[in-house]
Amino acid sequence: MNEKPQREKAAFICVKDTLDGAYPSLVLGINAARQGMESKIFYSFMGLNLVLEGGANRAKFFPPGVMGAVPGMSTIATGMMKKKIEKANIPSLGDLQEVAMIEGVELVACKMTVDMMEIDESKLIEGAIVWTAEHFIKYAKDCKICLFT
Repeated sequence: MNEKPQREKAAFICVKDTLDGAYPSLVLGINAARQGMESKIFYSFMGLNLVLEGGANRAKFFPPGVMGAVPGMSTIATGMMKKKIEKANIPSLGDLQEVAMIEGVELVACKMTVDMMEIDESKLIEGAIVWTAEHFIKYAKDCKICLFT
């Protein structure tokens, strides 16, 4: 009997709904899938906003340090960062999420966060799934790569 070899697995954890919090997990997840790995991104706490309908479009960039605390600075910095992203021919977060799903990356919402934030699961983007922390840990313990992005 020929048993099909199991694919290597990769997991990425995203807890921030900012541009700099969202891009790394998607880029790494896509590249893991392109390397033939089973790839999942686990969205928890504020990162969960990214898998809500329209959430990727609402992601902002907050400059580090004192500048990030200046009123209105995040709006200016977000606009500047989105222009840099576009100029570099990098897809928007929403487009990158679509690419990820096409490439086979599963976008996983944290059940505890869904419950805590009282989120109606029907508000998640199409294709996102919900897992408990236990389910994610069972997956992550067999991962060759498991990164907190």
